[in-house]
Amino acid sequence: MVLLSSLLGLFAAAFIAATLIPFQSEIVFVALQLAGQVPVVSLVIVASIGNTLGALVNYYIGHGITRFEGKSWFPATPAQMARMEVWFARWGKWVLLVSWLPVGDVMTLVAGVMRTPVWLFLILVGIAKTTRYIGLALITAGLIG
Repeated sequence: MVLLSSLLGLFAAAFIAATLIPFQSEIVFVALQLAGQVPVVSLVIVASIGNTLGALVNYYIGHGITRFEGKSWFPATPAQMARMEVWFARWGKWVLLVSWLPVGDVMTLVAGVMRTPVWLFLILVGIAKTTRYIGLALITAGLIG
């Protein structure tokens, strides 16, 4: 029961942390790793899936918000949207590989606005999120850093 509740709590923390809601899943991850009651591989897998799915929420928010483009309250002008489209077409999708950074949440939203194919989004964000949790596990274990 401790294993299941720990993993569910970590999943929720990682999911929320990947959305636009300010939250840190690293604290939960490190605490569970140091407690030693859950296999580290399980922590990495659950946190990575939760964090990737949380980023997918941002993607779909971005995907849906474009129907409001042109409204007076929309946060970008048509000229800004055009510039963002050109920039994102050239560089943006690769920025998803660092979507684990604090500004990464915004980039996952922009990926939805720019209609990045969802399969590519999931691969790039999944790689980024998993790599981050592997790195965190290695640092916590004292193997790097």
